[in-house]
Amino acid sequence: MTEGILGQRALNRAFLERQMLLRRWNLSAADAIEHLVGMQAQAPNPPYIGLWARLEDFDPGGLSRLILNRQAVRIALMRNTIHLVTASDALALRPLVQSIFDRDLRSNYNHGAALKGLDLEAVAAAGRALLEERPRTGRELGALLAGRWPDRAPASLAHAVRGMEPLAQVPPRGLWGESGPAAHTTAESWLGSPLAHDYSLDEMVTRYLGAYGPATVMDAQTWSGLTRLREVFERLRPQLFIFRDEGGKELFDLPDALRPDPETPAPPRFLAEFDNATLSHANRTRIIFDQYRRTIASRNGMVPGMVLVDGFVSATWKIEKTKKTATLEIAQFKPLPQKDRDAVAAEGERLLSFLAEPEDTRQTSIRFAAHS
Repeated sequence: MTEGILGQRALNRAFLERQMLLRRWNLSAADAIEHLVGMQAQAPNPPYIGLWARLEDFDPGGLSRLILNRQAVRIALMRNTIHLVTASDALALRPLVQSIFDRDLRSNYNHGAALKGLDLEAVAAAGRALLEERPRTGRELGALLAGRWPDRAPASLAHAVRGMEPLAQVPPRGLWGESGPAAHTTAESWLGSPLAHDYSLDEMVTRYLGAYGPATVMDAQTWSGLTRLREVFERLRPQLFIFRDEGGKELFDLPDALRPDPETPAPPRFLAEFDNATLSHANRTRIIFDQYRRTIASRNGMVPGMVLVDGFVSATWKIEKTKKTATLEIAQFKPLPQKDRDAVAAEGERLLSFLAEPEDTRQTSIRFAAHS
């Protein structure tokens, strides 16, 4: 059913509402992670900050317990990046994105040539046995595999196992207030269940639209890292509403999805590094203007924490610590009006309080600066 044109603010407000960024939702951490189809989690803390920004009374200890109890897990999924997902999603989504890992094994800049001509099935079987014996880091795994394949780089052998086998990162990595190496075992052994091969791309795309829509086919491919999703959208077309953006591109959406009034107020929000809200569309102008996106682009793929003002990225943020102080620096792309600065500062104070360590005696402050 064709529904008309959605302008930038209409897309912004629909997206923010589904991302739980227009208002904090009263959901459990597990339900929120499942609604978002996982949270990107290269570093341990971003999912905690991401849920703090989205949920009422978020308890970081509760999320740690989910990880310890194997109800949530850190695993490479969409875009071949580490995501924090529920156990059921890890088992359902990982088979659907295997083609991303297959492609990487052939073309990876650092490892593709080193793996050429190698019996990857044999490497995967050996790696699986070693990781199910006990969790190991990539360095440990590569060193052990090199004993059998001495003519291959250990790091490349470990990379082959990661690409062939669904691997789960194990605690203490990813626990609130703790640290640990990125050690892995197989997802099936860690979660105690087999992969769910009956889950479909249609279901995955439908869930994407529920959390990230309205969206184009290219948006869904950017979020997932998959290609050739056009045929999935065509299968789903009779069940979807079809809008167009201001450039005329088709936007697919669920009929009952939330689409608030474009003038709905959007309070300031602090997004963590790597937040999927800023990474999950080919056209990201619904949340960040292209000139600001170019400003923060880095060659090493790092994605900074960002500040939303009136629903759009208006600054980046970081916390600088000394023995006695913790300063939240907000780097504005352009000077914010005083009322917006005051609202951002109030939300920043709540962020500093959330991130404060137990018995931390540092003096906290907020500093506004111009983005360099």
